[in-house]
Amino acid sequence: MNYFSCLRYILAATILIGSLSSCAPTVSPTTTYRLEPVSGDVAMIDGRPVTKAQQHGVGVVASFEREDMEFVTLDIEVKNQTDHPIVVNPADFRFVALGASQDTLTDPINQSLALERLAANPSYEAGRVKMKRKQEEKRLKRAKVFNTVLMVAAIASDVSSSGNSRTYREFANKQAAHYAAYQGIAIKRAIDYGTFANRMQQYDYEEYRWRELALKENTLAAGESVRGFVYLPKVANASFLALTYNVPEIASVPILFKQEQVKQNRTKRKRH
Repeated sequence: MNYFSCLRYILAATILIGSLSSCAPTVSPTTTYRLEPVSGDVAMIDGRPVTKAQQHGVGVVASFEREDMEFVTLDIEVKNQTDHPIVVNPADFRFVALGASQDTLTDPINQSLALERLAANPSYEAGRVKMKRKQEEKRLKRAKVFNTVLMVAAIASDVSSSGNSRTYREFANKQAAHYAAYQGIAIKRAIDYGTFANRMQQYDYEEYRWRELALKENTLAAGESVRGFVYLPKVANASFLALTYNVPEIASVPILFKQEQVKQNRTKRKRH
């Protein structure tokens, strides 16, 4: 890419950024997930439905907490009412997605299989957060190198063209074009750093979520209980989630949740 091609690229980017920045906010509906338990011993506690289910001394108390990015979050308490220790593992929660008639949905990847998903494994997800941090740091480094290349090209183009202007009008046009190029680079740099900061802030939350909020794998002694959040992957077209908590060779505790999507208002951008 020669200097003038680079300059045209920067100007095009500046026009695009400017068009995006010239938008004004307006209100538009968006969709959020809401789950409600419809099986087991359901009761209203603190204004929300909570269900209890038990099998072979393993009890589960469950309620819907909130939507959280790519997950729906359940507040889960596991009770060990057996006479021996059990291992509690959030990855032992799984669900089958059901349609409006509680018919089993098929997996879009393999139509011969039911649409079944496991709950998120906090240990695995915490490891992914570390990987995403490293990838974001590499992305910023690449952006910084590219911004430097653009700046060098813009300066070289500015210097080479400043002495080649045959009229004042031509000189003024070139100066205006290079000023726009410098502004475009500055805007791109600000966007790069803003994106980096926003994503790292998101990863801070994700790390906190898996470390402090999620139900952890542990051994639960007889008579003890443990509570935490269980994160289920979203399935947009499901009307019900047939959740099961499996304790291998001991119990399989079923809980049925009804799922609906509720429209809410959110702010989006609109052209003047």
